[in-house]
Amino acid sequence: MSDKNTSAEAKPYEPIAFAKKHRISVEDAKAIIEKHGADRKSADKEGRRVSV
Repeated sequence: MSDKNTSAEAKPYEPIAFAKKHRISVEDAKAIIEKHGADRKSADKEGRRVSV
C-alpha cells in the first residue's frame, strides 16, 4: 500500500518553481529549500515571509 500524502510532501520544491510561486529570487528560494528540506509547509511559510 502506498501513502499518497507522504510521496507528494516528502519531495522538496524545485528552486525555480518555488521562486516563481513566491515571487522571490532563485538564490533566496535555494536557501529556503536548503534550510527546510522536504517540509513544504515550513518552506511556504518562509517564502511568504521573504516575499513581503
